[in-house]
Amino acid sequence: MNHYLCAIDAGTGSIRAIIFDTKGNQCSMAQYEWNHLTQEGVEGSMEFDFLHGWELTKRCIKEAIAKAGIHAKEILAISASSMREGIIVYDKDKKELWGVANVDSRAGAEVAYLKRQSSTMELEFYKSSGQTFALSAAPRLLWLKNNCPDLYEKATYFTMISDWILFKLSGELASEPSNAGTAGAFNLKTRDWEKSQFERCGLKDLFVPVLESGDVLGKISAQACDEIGLSRETLVVMGGGDVQIATAGLGASKLGDAVILGGSFWQQVVNIPSDRALSDEMLLRVNPHVVRGMSQAEGITFFTGLVMRWFRESLGGGRSYEELEKMAASVPVGSYGILPIFSDSMNYGEWIHASPSFVGLGLDSSKYNIGSMFRSLEENACIVSGINLDNIKAFSGVSPTSLIFASGASNGTLWSQILADVTGLEVNVPVVKEATALGVAMACGIGAGVYNSFEEAGKNIVKIEKSYEPNHTYFQTYQEVKERWRKVYSKQMELVREGSVEPMWKAPGVFE
Repeated sequence: MNHYLCAIDAGTGSIRAIIFDTKGNQCSMAQYEWNHLTQEGVEGSMEFDFLHGWELTKRCIKEAIAKAGIHAKEILAISASSMREGIIVYDKDKKELWGVANVDSRAGAEVAYLKRQSSTMELEFYKSSGQTFALSAAPRLLWLKNNCPDLYEKATYFTMISDWILFKLSGELASEPSNAGTAGAFNLKTRDWEKSQFERCGLKDLFVPVLESGDVLGKISAQACDEIGLSRETLVVMGGGDVQIATAGLGASKLGDAVILGGSFWQQVVNIPSDRALSDEMLLRVNPHVVRGMSQAEGITFFTGLVMRWFRESLGGGRSYEELEKMAASVPVGSYGILPIFSDSMNYGEWIHASPSFVGLGLDSSKYNIGSMFRSLEENACIVSGINLDNIKAFSGVSPTSLIFASGASNGTLWSQILADVTGLEVNVPVVKEATALGVAMACGIGAGVYNSFEEAGKNIVKIEKSYEPNHTYFQTYQEVKERWRKVYSKQMELVREGSVEPMWKAPGVFE
């Protein structure tokens, strides 16, 4: 009998199921978009539709199995990843009561309230969990307590969305560190809940047990077997947060490994020891890795892929990304001084971005045109990533010697070379660039005994497609561009702070 692994990837915009064989080869995929619900009268609300979401999840699993042409009993294990920060709340009978997606921003007043209660509480929590109030579960649960007291009274447990999928498959509630850690109220060193943080926020104990990614939660329940047609012998295995498990899926499972995920948002992630002390600056986010005993320092560049899509659709004249890159390739380093103002470098303690703009445009159309503006956007994404990597190095003392570059942006040959030139590091682009599902399959394989660890799975599965060596002359030029960009961005932020223009984005509670 052949054996297979089933990965569920619950993203912000869609749910998909992917079947892999035990060598990491993708056999099939089924995917459906889903939408989050806006609660009438609640600004910033993005509720997670767990009823419709479960129907789509079941449909994906069934279709993926059918497309692969396999029998359900051939699936050794199933696991899941999801958008980080999204949570589900359950009653005492484990029935879903309420859920929010990661993009839910309703709790701005609660964030501001918690900051007013104590000038040091957020920093104290950050030093334990690596999280601030901006995206954590506490303000959202406090909103539930304040605005839906009947629901809050019934609330008994909460989990992350990936944990919810595994609960629906097995009937068992648990969380794992890489995703649970993004909820806050967590200890990076012990990789377990820090329950006193909820108590200090005025919240009750809603915590479930914590297992590690790759641990077996149970087997497929009778109900899930009836609803989906899975085998009762298939193992349900703990998965992980999308970014952390994607880095494992790229083979980044050793201390010092560094990854840039170039999607709608860009994440710059470096593996660091789990006992690393956190600084008072709160510039960076620190999350538990799916690899035991390891954390990840993370910088985030906002809206990078979304900005490129906007540019292509509004100014690109119907050209593809490949055509725009070809135009940009003839533009010299520095893009004639054009400085895009979109995402700032990471400042987790006061997360806000300037108003979107281009600075430094001129009227010479041979220089200032679609090609040079497109190149400036690619350079800017790499510059902000470089600043975040510099901050990670200063905080952690970890100095990566190379980068793994993955997700959609890594398909750009010019973009990959610019990243090498800006950072001064070798950039390696893997064959499999959408690595979240592959990381989930690795977790399945660990639970089923196919692999002993994420590191072993990575060595057996991950292959590099192309490497880019940095041009050190261009590196020096980009250092100068980086400093000029910092100065201009600082001036643009002054306009936001004085109220002259609106920010591109700000975290809940900033300037409340």
